[in-house]
Amino acid sequence: MRLTICLCVLLLSGAAGFAAEVKPAWQVEWEKTVAAAEKEGQVTPYIFDQGPVTVEVVHAFERAFPKIKVNQFRGRCSDLGPRIIAERRAGKYLVDVFTGGKGTAHSTLYIGKTLEPIKPLLLLPEVVDESKWWQGRHKYVDPEGKYIFAFVGNGGGVNINYNKKLVNPKEFTSYWDLLQPKWKGKIVATDPRTRGMDTPVLFFYYNSKLGPEFMRRLYGEMDVTTARDYRQPVDWLATGKFSLCIPCVSDEMDSAMRQGLPVAQISTLKEGGTLTSSGGTLSFINQAPHPNAARVFINWLLSRAGQARVQKGRKDRPGTGSNSLRIDIPKNDVPEENLRTDGVEYFDGDDDRFSDRRPADKLLNEIFGKPGK
Repeated sequence: MRLTICLCVLLLSGAAGFAAEVKPAWQVEWEKTVAAAEKEGQVTPYIFDQGPVTVEVVHAFERAFPKIKVNQFRGRCSDLGPRIIAERRAGKYLVDVFTGGKGTAHSTLYIGKTLEPIKPLLLLPEVVDESKWWQGRHKYVDPEGKYIFAFVGNGGGVNINYNKKLVNPKEFTSYWDLLQPKWKGKIVATDPRTRGMDTPVLFFYYNSKLGPEFMRRLYGEMDVTTARDYRQPVDWLATGKFSLCIPCVSDEMDSAMRQGLPVAQISTLKEGGTLTSSGGTLSFINQAPHPNAARVFINWLLSRAGQARVQKGRKDRPGTGSNSLRIDIPKNDVPEENLRTDGVEYFDGDDDRFSDRRPADKLLNEIFGKPGK
């Protein structure tokens, strides 16, 4: 009897031990990756400072993985992309991850052959499961569909910005209304050829209801004044020097409206809305100095916890949350203008078919003359 009991105990304890040792393959790989990342001790992301990966997002990652220090470098995409290329030409491989605008990720980093495929790095089941993402798929915005992962999908449109003392917004139901003779000489714009203006330029050029003819008439016939400084057009709009601004930098307009300046935006027009990643793309840099930490950072950022933090926006600026392409998290923190509406046909500003700015820039140079002239 005693022998039988001992054998049963041994069998049961052995079975329990075996069960405890068996883990899903992804979990084994994840634990190995985290351990290796903690040994590396740090990760270096280059981050678009006005994008959805806020300082608060980074701090949330550091709380989740306290043994991995984040050496973040923040700035404008127009500075970060060339910086990465310049570093590499100097033989310096300092950056692991880039998160920022699709334009820089594609035209500078992808074209410059500095990226590794990001898909093989995805490991957490909640990240890999495409049913958790909008339209049941991961969204990549590079031609090969594997290098530039878009995790934000802000619904909205290209805003017509106006001075509330000079413009009745009810006069605008279409972008074509900008061509009314009364607005000639009264429109200012951030020079559409500058970086950061990808969304309006591509929307106007490739939208079948607008196209090159609209751009030619707006910028060629309406005596539009342009400025390459992001703030200047908004200042001119607020002081009443101009009645309308298109395009204006959204961050500068948001700041002006928060200050109570007499400016506002028209965003619902019959040519439809846009869907944009708004600085919410993620890329893995090849020859990364901390590849395991980069993998942990990427998976966490794309997880429910990471994307929920992305949607909260900046702590000091309520209502600045971006709309994650994850559909398994609440959208309570997402501003109304960034919500996606069922049934609306969006012009996808990140679609590779509409990503080539060169024909639009050629047209703009014909209209305005070469930059600097």
